[in-house]
Amino acid sequence: MCGFAGFSDYNENLPEGRNRWLDVAGRMARRIAHRGPDDSGAHLSRHVALGHARLAIIDPENGRQPMTVRRGGEEITIAYNGEIYNAPELRAELEARGYTFQTACDTEVVLNAYLCYGEDCGEKLNGIFAFAIDDGQVGRTFLCRDRFGVKPLFYALRDGRLIFASEIKALFEYPGVTPVLDAGGVCEVFGLGPARTPGCGVFRGVFDLKPGHAAVFDREGFRDWAYFRLAAQPFADDYDTAVRSVRELLIDTVERQLVSDAPLCTFLSGGLDSSVITAIAARYLGQRGGTLSTYSFEFEGNDKNFVSSSFQPDRDESWAEKVSAALGTEHTTLYCNNEELERSLYEGVIAKDLPGMADIDGSLLHFCRLVKRRHTVALCGECADEIFGGYPWFHRREMFDGAHFPWSNNLEHRLSLLKPELRESLRMEDYVANRLEESLMEVPALPGETAEQLRMRQISYLNIRWFMATLLDRKDRCSMASGLEVRVPYADHRIAQYVYNTPWEFRCKDGRPKGLLRDAAKGLLPEDVLERRKSPYPKTYDPAYERRLKQRLGHILRDSAQPIHKLLSEEAVQSLLGETFDYGRPWFGQLMAGPQLLAYLIQINYWLAHYNIYLAL
Repeated sequence: MCGFAGFSDYNENLPEGRNRWLDVAGRMARRIAHRGPDDSGAHLSRHVALGHARLAIIDPENGRQPMTVRRGGEEITIAYNGEIYNAPELRAELEARGYTFQTACDTEVVLNAYLCYGEDCGEKLNGIFAFAIDDGQVGRTFLCRDRFGVKPLFYALRDGRLIFASEIKALFEYPGVTPVLDAGGVCEVFGLGPARTPGCGVFRGVFDLKPGHAAVFDREGFRDWAYFRLAAQPFADDYDTAVRSVRELLIDTVERQLVSDAPLCTFLSGGLDSSVITAIAARYLGQRGGTLSTYSFEFEGNDKNFVSSSFQPDRDESWAEKVSAALGTEHTTLYCNNEELERSLYEGVIAKDLPGMADIDGSLLHFCRLVKRRHTVALCGECADEIFGGYPWFHRREMFDGAHFPWSNNLEHRLSLLKPELRESLRMEDYVANRLEESLMEVPALPGETAEQLRMRQISYLNIRWFMATLLDRKDRCSMASGLEVRVPYADHRIAQYVYNTPWEFRCKDGRPKGLLRDAAKGLLPEDVLERRKSPYPKTYDPAYERRLKQRLGHILRDSAQPIHKLLSEEAVQSLLGETFDYGRPWFGQLMAGPQLLAYLIQINYWLAHYNIYLAL
């Protein structure tokens, strides 16, 4: 894994200011050096500058970037972030077509794939990736991002130039790209956040290359297109065939993702999703004489303070230990205390360049930092709930009526915190409703499907397009802030495409959420683990943490110089500070309840101040 940044201009010769442009590209890359602490590099051609920070995973000795080849007297150069899981097959295919390789790294596979297949190269790649190619032969910059956006790629257009980077912070190192928040950005933060509209970078003029998209920038300007979309297709397999197919896909996907020249582990909560990944990985490594390392996460004091709810029925610790013992892994439980958790709120903002899932993000950042002490690569169970239908809103009709996003159906609660005049001018309800309507119009469906079939298609698509993207964004930024690469086997496009077309009664076989996944994993895990109720990523239940947040937000309210005063109704927030929170009633997702709303507001204030954001309202 790595990070890259750069810019392109096809109306000006960059070498005329060579030192200046190399300096700019270097500053951009240094802002994201945490993504690649092992090496760095830079490239400058007539029209393109690239900077790169490398985290060495495959072929550490020979995979330096940017990587350049010459064709027809011109250079073609790539800056790449990712892992290609079908690299061996693709390498053989390219060698059969006459392409040669000087390294064992997948960067060269991607570069040769571009040389061979051109703009269609993304369709050939199975993996997590984002890359930029300076094509001196054709005179263009080519960008491409993996199908579900596991790896990030942001861009801006300024005065005829394309500026791009793995993280937003690097864009702000380019002269003229400044942090401005307009009405649309405020609607994103308060109306949709911590999710965001696909393609939207929240800051004015900052965009996110959408998942499954590629783009070209040349003398004609910028244009992008989708090379991958989920497709609605008739499903002919019976249930037993579906079970076998899912099992085969899972085993193939996990085993492909275990390739690494750096120390590798898994995140193991003891829930179904991470336990399946861990079981396949432990068996694969065990057959080769290795032992898998596993990690679970917990908060100090939860042994006394945890309160069961419909969203979080039990704690992970004993379950993770049980699975580890059954599979023979080397297991470690990592802990986070209140001081670390509060500090991580601010570090999480810097990692994401945006307010996020508050202490849910921050604690993951803390845990990833601890994992990185011993390991460089981890596999996790993220995305199974979106793909297989595990969340409560798949099963409780009242949570999705087509008028609200299912994970955020109480917009009024958040809007009540804004200044009344701002709320009236922003028309945030309309903004959110329009984003939902646009997404529902995109839902792939088959002619003649019943209303209930369409409803389940809608929930599945919205979860993959929005909620899964939010969690993947969180996972990348919080892990890569420490130079830890986290892989997500359930986000393999073959699994997602296959399961998207299975009948809902398969995914919820016999009324069991994720019944298809549970049956596909039979024999891999103890029966009680296979049937364990969903319990999401842990959070703290310590009332002392809630008191710390109320105290911190109270200080902010008493300081009139704090930037969030321009947005919030002080009266409404004071009322919020007096509430006794129900931790089982989230306002976003499954975990973000009252304390996380306080933490989110603290993050927004810190974000506005730290990035010196100009409010263009």
